[in-house]
Amino acid sequence: MDWEKVTAELKKPLDASAVRPPAPGKFGEYVDGKHVIDEANRIFGHDGWSYEVTRLQQVSEQTVEHRGKDQYRVGYLCTVKVNIDGVIREGTAVGSGVGNPNSVADHHESAVKEAETDALKRALRTFGNTFGLALYEKDKDKREVSDPNQAIGLRDQLKAAVESRATAEDLASVTNDPRFKRDMESFKSMDEAKANEVSALITQQENTLSNRSAA
Repeated sequence: MDWEKVTAELKKPLDASAVRPPAPGKFGEYVDGKHVIDEANRIFGHDGWSYEVTRLQQVSEQTVEHRGKDQYRVGYLCTVKVNIDGVIREGTAVGSGVGNPNSVADHHESAVKEAETDALKRALRTFGNTFGLALYEKDKDKREVSDPNQAIGLRDQLKAAVESRATAEDLASVTNDPRFKRDMESFKSMDEAKANEVSALITQQENTLSNRSAA
């Protein structure tokens, strides 16, 4: 592991586009599980880190009346141990599953998944800002988070690539960026028109490169 290179990445501010608003019924902004795994793979390498669940324990189970109907609730406690080139960190979290008593197995699965993901995030956060450590600073003005207003927008990057007659390698550097992939997922879930615009730009760039090669 090239720790000098890794440390430089870990010291960078958290990408503002990775910050998510508080989930319903909860407090505090967060980064999701996919983000931290993508970042771990990017920074440490796909074969440079691993984790194992060292504890998974059901800690609660009950059926209560909620708005005139029975509601099943279950909770799991999970501890995850992360190993990065011999550096060990642990994280512990509780996950919950709530819903119709006729789908008990589904609620157990939801609780286990939430507990494992949150425990993994808590173990990785100790390595740096990109894993969510920056969000533990209560004063938002002091958080080490990139300024979204200073970043070049995704569509602007693609337009610039087309207009500058970028190479296939240049295009790949944009489309393979984890931030690009996260933005694409956000576009698809929030704004279909925007997603179509980005897809059209990619197609336009591919056609530009193809025509250039043919010439």
